[in-house]
Amino acid sequence: MRTIVIGGGIAGAAMAIALQRTGHEVTVYETYAVPPEQVGAHLGLAINGLRALEGLGLLKEVQAAGYPIERMRFFTPRGNLVGDAPRLRRETDSLRSVVIYRGHLVGILRRAAIDAGAKIVTGERMVNASESATGVWAEFASGRTDTADLLVGADGIHSTVRGLIDSSAPRAEYAGLYGVAGVSNMTGLETGIWNLTYSRSGAFVHTTIDENTQWWAAQIGDPVKPDMRGIDDAEWLRRITELFPEDMPQAIIGSATAIVSSGYLSYLDPVRTWHTGRMVLVGDAAHPVGVGHGASVSLEDSLELAAALSNAPTVPAALQAFDAARRPRIERLLKHGNNARETKRPSAMRRQIDLAKMRLVLPFFDKVQGYMYDYQPPALPAVGKPQSARH
Repeated sequence: MRTIVIGGGIAGAAMAIALQRTGHEVTVYETYAVPPEQVGAHLGLAINGLRALEGLGLLKEVQAAGYPIERMRFFTPRGNLVGDAPRLRRETDSLRSVVIYRGHLVGILRRAAIDAGAKIVTGERMVNASESATGVWAEFASGRTDTADLLVGADGIHSTVRGLIDSSAPRAEYAGLYGVAGVSNMTGLETGIWNLTYSRSGAFVHTTIDENTQWWAAQIGDPVKPDMRGIDDAEWLRRITELFPEDMPQAIIGSATAIVSSGYLSYLDPVRTWHTGRMVLVGDAAHPVGVGHGASVSLEDSLELAAALSNAPTVPAALQAFDAARRPRIERLLKHGNNARETKRPSAMRRQIDLAKMRLVLPFFDKVQGYMYDYQPPALPAVGKPQSARH
């Protein structure tokens, strides 16, 4: 089966691996030609995402490229500990979550996709697509065209494919938050701990990955979308220093050695339609779940869609099965993500309410959030075995 994947990020590259290994002939089209290692800041991979990577045969490589994170801790603006919990896992899980640069993860996934036989074409932006009962046609800004039996939209929260599947689909909007990420060198902090300090301006997260290095991210609440063009590292550090006067953020920012990324945080209303007969959305194009789960859930999607295509009699039936299998879990994660995002908006009264709730909930972390980490990926057919869905 010929398959076009739009988007060469985490979702698209993982999708290419899973499909190629189940008998598809995959071509990935990525808009940007820059090497993936040069794009993005760090991200967390939850235990469910690591299990999906294991299903793709990449767990050990990703673990070696990242850093294990044992626990997460939450602090008030005054530095008082609100609570402590295992980071992106159940207390009893033997695996540990991993923090890794997004670009390094994408690079690992793309290399694995190419090794599996997929073709990755960069510098090609899809602008249109249409489908018939037997196939799909895609057109790119360069004038290039391609045809296939299936088109997978893995093109992120600002997806083009989403609008082609459903012209009334929601569009991503500014979420009232923007972020700046950086690296600091500071000694004396406990390694393997993810820390979040609530601030008058939003939230400040830092993770000490080794004895000397912190990866951090400042999430700043602003109802008006700011102009972020032309801001250099020195200016960002000056602004963040003013916005986060609390002791721990000040210490981390004061030891900063680099700004690695900045950007707006976006929100997407629930997407009602994930697929047609020959086109389907995965990852953030369908469901930007947030709460440290975006990458992990995208990895889950790759195995789930490949399994559905392997087990269903036709492509349309496979896409329906994928939707039915994924939607209950995704809707629950989306609700949780929306609640988590709201806690980062600066509001004194809202902050006190949220902190009180957190103090009550964290002792029951496994019971409240454990479902996120219980996911078990489907087993894919043996490599080289033809997939079941008829063209």
